[in-house]
Amino acid sequence: MRSAADLRGALARGLVALSGIAGGIALWWAVVTVFDVAPYVVPPPGDVWRSLTGDFGLLMDNLWPTAQEALLGFAIGNVLAIAIAIVFVHSRTVERSFFPVAVFVQTLPLVAVAPVLVLMLGNGMAPKVVIAALMTLFPTLVNMVRGFNAISPQTVELFRVMSASKADLFWRARTYAALPFLFTALKIASTSAVIGAIVAEWIGADEGLGYLIINATYNFQTPLLYSTMIVASLFALLLFALIGIVERLVVTWEDDG
Repeated sequence: MRSAADLRGALARGLVALSGIAGGIALWWAVVTVFDVAPYVVPPPGDVWRSLTGDFGLLMDNLWPTAQEALLGFAIGNVLAIAIAIVFVHSRTVERSFFPVAVFVQTLPLVAVAPVLVLMLGNGMAPKVVIAALMTLFPTLVNMVRGFNAISPQTVELFRVMSASKADLFWRARTYAALPFLFTALKIASTSAVIGAIVAEWIGADEGLGYLIINATYNFQTPLLYSTMIVASLFALLLFALIGIVERLVVTWEDDG
């Protein structure tokens, strides 16, 4: 059965991933031990594990605000990107006029934009959400514009011959073609939103994983620093995996090439 083959394939990929992680941890331990690296520079895996378990409550308390900021920014950024892409696909003039603006905003250094937003919006959650949204907007916008335009000229001509409206063409052809591009963008945006929220917390925050990273760095709590980075990475990987699951449920057709 195909489902059994899929399950075996998933288990095989999982075992390969676990073996890679185990190999990385073994290499980490070997380098630290052989070269006698100072624990305040690179702690051994055991110290990081003890920090993960001993400081679990602290890590989870600071994960929650970062998760809120990342998820809100992810949602807002993607909704805006899809809305702008819809406008672009229906008006080439608007696209040519404003797409360079989107590129310009994307090229602005994040560490330069964050202080400006803190001055404008205060030191609460709002600037962190905006930064996370900006981090997610451009990848989704680019992918959605490309996805909406991925239909062939023959398909457009067929809809015209059938006297279909622009709305019919959009919902029955363009949206269908754009779905694979959307999920690709969402996977990129899921990690970008977490990065954006954490970097924004570096500028000014009294909670969150970004705040914990800065605090652990200044206090030479290197195991806590590493465990915080691991928690942030695991959260981003969880979002990435959830989007992959939704993609498998939604995009059920195969690419006919």
